[in-house]
Amino acid sequence: MSSENIVKRFFSKSTEEWKELLINNAIYIVVAAIILFIVIREPSFVSVPVFRNILTQSSVRLILAYGVAGIIILQGTDLSLGRLVGFAAVVSGSLLQRADYANRFYPDMQALPLFVPLIIAMLVTIVLSAVNGWVVAQFKIHPFLATMGMMITAYGILSIYFASGAPGPQPIGGFDNRYTDFVIGTTLGIPNLVIYAAITSVIIWFLWNKTTFGKNMYAVGGNPEAAKVSGVNVMITTVLVYVLAGALYGIGGFLEAARIGSANNGTGFGYELDAIAACVVGGISFSGGIGKVSGAIVGVLMFTIISYGMTFMGLDMYYQYIIKGIIIVAAVSLDTKKYLKKS
Repeated sequence: MSSENIVKRFFSKSTEEWKELLINNAIYIVVAAIILFIVIREPSFVSVPVFRNILTQSSVRLILAYGVAGIIILQGTDLSLGRLVGFAAVVSGSLLQRADYANRFYPDMQALPLFVPLIIAMLVTIVLSAVNGWVVAQFKIHPFLATMGMMITAYGILSIYFASGAPGPQPIGGFDNRYTDFVIGTTLGIPNLVIYAAITSVIIWFLWNKTTFGKNMYAVGGNPEAAKVSGVNVMITTVLVYVLAGALYGIGGFLEAARIGSANNGTGFGYELDAIAACVVGGISFSGGIGKVSGAIVGVLMFTIISYGMTFMGLDMYYQYIIKGIIIVAAVSLDTKKYLKKS
């Protein structure tokens, strides 16, 4: 199709088509307007250091968003995300402190290879997340309630573990240089966190689009009964989606502790809201069976830019919560409207 025909087709849309186009993309227009306002208000926001910081902050959020995105595709949600990330962060941090740090969680423990705490953290979050999936699939409990229960339970277990260290319940810091270099260092000038997020994106894209697991996930999310009739094991698929989410939460917690330089039983608080919001803004629908890796990336970047931009302008945190809340409600409302229209 020639460029002339494309232009004619674009301007020949009817009023109804334009209205539909605006409704379907309203949330992107609003978010773009907010970003434009930030740029006009603070021109220095458009700079290489700011762009680098946004990418770095987006990296861990994107890994976490992939975890909850799979659950949303199953018509679910995961309120325990933040607490599981915090659990992984505390476990990782407690096992990777410097030998000369005065307030070590385990004073007499020898230095461990980096992958050992990572695996332990992932095992913890995988088990807890798998329990979520099993409860949802076995007892048909709504994911909101099941994961809320896990959120509270995980926080209790985490707090007990956090208080059991040699120094008592105090922030865990003094991380091994190997750990911090691995997470917040750079490779060929590129932040390691950005590289890890890119690798995770490729893996998730492959799992979602090129494997039986991915096809089953979309099938169960679109219509569980039809998927079951087609031979898909709904129980196994659901649990596997939660297991994958748990693995990503474990990785995210491991990275987040080193990124912020400390960990405590409050680490991860509210992370689930940002991850869920980014997914919804990115077009991953609560109606089930709809969602792309590219959508998660766009959603996370948009939310990070807005959050970083509002902080950059010095906007009070309370106003930031209001703006984020409005964006979330608007995104869900528009998603619901599109779903009802299609049905």
